[in-house]
Amino acid sequence: MKNILFTWLGSADLDGAKNNGAKGVGPICQAVTKRKFDEIIILSNYSKDRSRSYVNWLKGQKISWSITLVNIDLGGNPTDYQAIYENAKQQVQSKLDDTADTVRLTFHLSPGTPQMATIWVILTNSVFDAKLLQSSPERGVQDVDFPFNIAADYLPKLLKKNERKISALFDSDEPVAGFEEIIYQGMAMKTLVGRAKVLAPIQVPVLIMGESGTGKELLAKAIHTASLLKGKFVAINCGAIPEELFESELFGHARGSFTGAIEKTGYIEEASGGTLFLDEIGEMPPKIQVKLLRVLQEEKFSRVGDPKEHQANVRIISATNRNLIEEVVAGTFREDMFHRLAVGILNIPPLRERESDLLLLIDHLLEGARKKLGSQPKKLSVAAKKQLLAHTWPGNVRELQNTLIRAAIWSSGDTIDKQDIEGALLPVAKKSSDDSILGRPLTDDFDLEEVIGEVARHYLERALKETGGNKSRAAALLNFKSYQTLDGWLKKYGV
Repeated sequence: MKNILFTWLGSADLDGAKNNGAKGVGPICQAVTKRKFDEIIILSNYSKDRSRSYVNWLKGQKISWSITLVNIDLGGNPTDYQAIYENAKQQVQSKLDDTADTVRLTFHLSPGTPQMATIWVILTNSVFDAKLLQSSPERGVQDVDFPFNIAADYLPKLLKKNERKISALFDSDEPVAGFEEIIYQGMAMKTLVGRAKVLAPIQVPVLIMGESGTGKELLAKAIHTASLLKGKFVAINCGAIPEELFESELFGHARGSFTGAIEKTGYIEEASGGTLFLDEIGEMPPKIQVKLLRVLQEEKFSRVGDPKEHQANVRIISATNRNLIEEVVAGTFREDMFHRLAVGILNIPPLRERESDLLLLIDHLLEGARKKLGSQPKKLSVAAKKQLLAHTWPGNVRELQNTLIRAAIWSSGDTIDKQDIEGALLPVAKKSSDDSILGRPLTDDFDLEEVIGEVARHYLERALKETGGNKSRAAALLNFKSYQTLDGWLKKYGV
């Protein structure tokens, strides 16, 4: 076991070296002369000369173990949360990756700025298994035990209180490992991805909500990758497991637990040290919800047929296309289970609400279709693009992807035209009911002009919504010759 101390270099440490301890040696020297470490890694945003001078002084204080100095450029701002977070996490992870021995980490809270101390706390409660210590002339060197984890009762308040500041840490144009495959440019997805990046390193349950085909598993994988968890990402579809096998599949079973049973590892153990993604969590049987609730509350579980308790070292990310709040009200989903799963909540908007992302997605998915089919590059005609932009995409990104693959197959040349798209699109299911627009009874109060007006207002409002109020584009979607024609319709029907 190798004991490694990570610490920032602070002004009190520099003062201690400058005065040779006459007014105090500073928190770093105080800690390393009272506690034993195999290596001390000092992160410094001061000049190289001042930093080296301090390390030389520290080595002269009867320090026998290794000292590594890492100069960090914080852009002259030692209170920059983003820079502190990224650099500290990178240095710790790099050390872990390069060390063959088992490592025991300790982070020193006292040196440096309050922002540096805050980031050590966040990293300890989320990414790394580390101890915290603090030191002062009055109280000496002390271990720090926080009375909380950033967990179910704390994270929502943290995110709500500091949403803008925290989102700004991660909501930048710089790529974050894991999120490269999420294609977007619009504000709705930018906000969503920013929040996902915030949640990634904080090891709390995440609930992803969205319609089928919106990319819930893709987002879950991105969160897992960005979290730096070393375990696997294990995905299961709760709706695909028979109820009688669910407990055994999730928790595993012992040899002899039923006729012919051999020992089996469940999904929770398979994902140990990583992420278990529970897709369509609303399909989970109620009796399994009770058992999973124990995993979330106590981080313990037992295999079927084995009373022995096992530690559940796994992060749970769940997803649903249902309204779980309505399910809770209806009694089909446990309320306590919902609150345990819904610590970090992410809502993926449907494709029809991502107009500014659509052309970007089309280009990306068309290139993916080319690679999948092993064909030559193909481009879309103007009419084909217009056809794609006019579609409502009830199946969301998955439907768009499959449509482009079919269109690429149907097209014979290097251009996909409107007819290819029309042949590749699936018909939109139409609801039929007694009060549908075409099924209304011809009674005395039937008013054809009112029905026509209802249809007109519906499509006028939809065209304006899908184009963000751009009248020229809305007119094109409605096949009007000009936006002046659209103005006339808007005025006529009071939109």
